[in-house]
Amino acid sequence: MPFVPDLGRASPLRVAVAGAGYVGTCLGVALAERGAEVVAIDSDPATVADLRAGRCRLPEPGLAAAVADLTAAGRLTASTSYDAVTGVDVVLVTVGTPTDPRGEMVADQLVAACEQIAGRLHAGQLVIVKSTVSPGTTRTLVAPLLERGGLVRECDFGLAFCPERLAEGVALAQVRALPVVVGGIGPRSAAAAERFWRSALGVDVHQVPSAEAAEVVKLTTNWWIDANVAIANELARYCAALGVDVLDVIGAANTLPKGGSMVNLLMPGVGVGGSCLTKDPWMAWRDGRRRGVSLRTVETSRAVNDDMPRYTASLIADELLKLGRDRSDTTVAVLGAAFKNDTGDVRNTPVRGVVSALREAGFRIRIFDPLADPAEIAARFDLTPAASLDEAVAGAGCLAFLAGHRQFHELDFGALATRVDSPCLVFDGRMHLAPARIRELHRLGFAYRGIGR
Repeated sequence: MPFVPDLGRASPLRVAVAGAGYVGTCLGVALAERGAEVVAIDSDPATVADLRAGRCRLPEPGLAAAVADLTAAGRLTASTSYDAVTGVDVVLVTVGTPTDPRGEMVADQLVAACEQIAGRLHAGQLVIVKSTVSPGTTRTLVAPLLERGGLVRECDFGLAFCPERLAEGVALAQVRALPVVVGGIGPRSAAAAERFWRSALGVDVHQVPSAEAAEVVKLTTNWWIDANVAIANELARYCAALGVDVLDVIGAANTLPKGGSMVNLLMPGVGVGGSCLTKDPWMAWRDGRRRGVSLRTVETSRAVNDDMPRYTASLIADELLKLGRDRSDTTVAVLGAAFKNDTGDVRNTPVRGVVSALREAGFRIRIFDPLADPAEIAARFDLTPAASLDEAVAGAGCLAFLAGHRQFHELDFGALATRVDSPCLVFDGRMHLAPARIRELHRLGFAYRGIGR
């Protein structure tokens, strides 16, 4: 029996999403918006209860409203049971695949999901793995697990790997528009997956020759991003020693055409965080070492970026010392706890390392992030966050902007100048303020320091 779902039939396409985390929920919403009937399957009863009630606590702009609308319309449902797999055309696997301290992929969630799917899979269905995995996992782990269910052979169902490439803060826009990379366990699986994405999401598809190639694409993307940020961070430290503005250098360097595109140095900052950039390069490094290849750029980039929180804290402390401030009598208002701009996600945030180093140095810390869950901040920082911006900045000797949220760019620094303790340092960790804005700060009596600026 062919395993290409009938995408041209009149009835809606039926999709099960195994794993209702960030990626799974965004995908489920995008598919349901285009008319698919989507069931999100998750082992966490609280997550399922939220989705059934039309709630979503994930910090992605527009996601909560979309979940509420689609749940009310009946196009997005949720369950803790995998029984729904028997009635769908396509199964998307989006469960977590973290790494252990040695950089090895922890496949427990993936194995559990595949075992549940295997006992319910039937001929004619398509399974697509979106979870980030070590190269070879789809062919050597997922396929045998699915066949072990005993209901179908691999030749009877489709199996492909399609890397997840979404960026938090713009994930919904990206899932609706980004090209999808497809690598199948054989050409029929690849063709089925390509047809599914083109029909279900209406996006372009880039097919690579194998699932292994698609698996490497995901690791390569985050390896490149991490290395690029590491270059920007080291460049910032170099520019600081030279007394030049790193943003002037990056802006000029990025005007050079190269390789059919342009030089594209990213921006420096307080470090790298989140659930992907900190683990995917190590996953590639570990797999490379197993195959006799030493990926030294991974080691170097990770070391550079992991050191940025310590370096950031030392910059803040040095600048405050130059202002004559006593660390035991200075409050640093940390504005922005998230691992990146315009999201409230504090998982693996580099801001935690900055806060820890500043506290160890003897500074008093207040922290505020308008996008992050206060309970999550308290749990990860061992510090109760300020209830408001006003509370955070009152009497502060330093405003440390460690995330460049849009709300922070809209602040009235003239009003803030009346709330802080002078002399007050504005530390620019990821705001990348324009020169005119910096001159305004100086006119208002603030000192300014940025990374590489």
